[in-house]
Amino acid sequence: MSKMLVRNTLYVVVILTMLVGCVAPAPPAAPAPGEEVAAAPAVSDEVAAWADAVKAQCDGTRLTLAVSTHPSVEAFRAMTPDFMALTGIQVTYDELAEGQAKDKQFLEATGHTGLYDVLMMDSFWVPEYVAKQVALPLDEFVGDPNLTPAWFDWEDILPAFRNGLGMYEGTIYGVPFAGETRFLAYRKDLFEKYGQKVPETLDEMLEAARFFNGKEEGLYGIGHRAQTGIFFASGWLTHVYDFGDGFVDQQNWTSRMTEPDVQQSLEWFTEMLKTAPPDVLNYTHEEATSAFNTGRTAMWFDSTALVPWLEDPERSQIVGKIGYVKGPVGPNGAGGGTLAGWDYAISPDSQNQECAWAYIMYMTSKEMAKQYIADGGVPGRTSTFMDPDFQATNPSAQAQLDAYAQADELLTRNLHWIPPTPVLGKILDRIGFYGTLPLAEGRSYEEVLQAADEEVNAILAEANQ
Repeated sequence: MSKMLVRNTLYVVVILTMLVGCVAPAPPAAPAPGEEVAAAPAVSDEVAAWADAVKAQCDGTRLTLAVSTHPSVEAFRAMTPDFMALTGIQVTYDELAEGQAKDKQFLEATGHTGLYDVLMMDSFWVPEYVAKQVALPLDEFVGDPNLTPAWFDWEDILPAFRNGLGMYEGTIYGVPFAGETRFLAYRKDLFEKYGQKVPETLDEMLEAARFFNGKEEGLYGIGHRAQTGIFFASGWLTHVYDFGDGFVDQQNWTSRMTEPDVQQSLEWFTEMLKTAPPDVLNYTHEEATSAFNTGRTAMWFDSTALVPWLEDPERSQIVGKIGYVKGPVGPNGAGGGTLAGWDYAISPDSQNQECAWAYIMYMTSKEMAKQYIADGGVPGRTSTFMDPDFQATNPSAQAQLDAYAQADELLTRNLHWIPPTPVLGKILDRIGFYGTLPLAEGRSYEEVLQAADEEVNAILAEANQ
């Protein structure tokens, strides 16, 4: 397909109108021969004009998407029949488990099969996607008003998402659609009952956790992810930037594991985990959330994306008793800066890149944001969080917005919550092993951090970083 033809057609319209795996059940697919295509939905004149131009070039094009199970993917599925009716583009979702999807995407990229057009990309792994040339640079698409009309509104995407999820070394490789930061949820009824102040600092948070630990039968201070390995590293990573500049020097790419601020952060995190249920070193986000939902902990610190679990009466015994605040600040005055999420990327091997972009642009646009949220998508736009209707039905909305602002502040320190290195997984695995040892075995902080420092430096050296 000629890129010039698409651009020329879209340009005229603008002037006139100003991701072979196990396919998930019942995905939207091409109509069978003779099957009637659904009628195009009612949309604004601007969207209709854009859709007409796309249909003129992409009608009948088949896109295959490599995705993972996620509430936002469910929302995109629900929106897909309308998109297909508007544009004539046929969409198939190849939905796999998270690790399997990434492996399959990389396998197809190695063989240059062109099987996938759109890739669901975990922001943790963007540097690896770039290093292995699995994701296409998107600046040309985002910056071209003929391909990306004003109703998409790139600037409306939360600043932390724009700057921290799909971007690598100043280039856009993914469009963020579902992100998360981490914040504090607490039992309003317990804090009111005992006259406790909602924590604003990490010292106050530790003090509150110690206060509630054992205050009532079966009650502990906090629920927190801390399972040995990646999950412990992720939990520790939630707070390490409150004390300093993290595990890795992101300018010189050397280990910082023996720096005083890293040791201070591990000491604080270990003391906090002593107030958690005794099996906390087996906790992922799921166990931590379950402990809070069943009334076993007075506080919970984890992902904003898990709020639906906290507010679901079928999952939670404490609905209506929960308060939310941004992350309490640490010694350096910062509030963590946690940021992770998902992007849509385009495969460099796709033969339908502009049609793939049309799908991404439509699904993630400001124009379609209300429908996306109504269908269960995870919010990622400033306008969504500022919408009075959204705020009225989402008790954590303001706390989430405040927490995302903290995440963007970390980026202004020229730091990424997830160090952008293709060997991140190896680093976090070793950090998540050594970090548990003071609590699990009573090992000294100096000993374990020295051992971790040596391994992290060795891993970075292997990657020429």
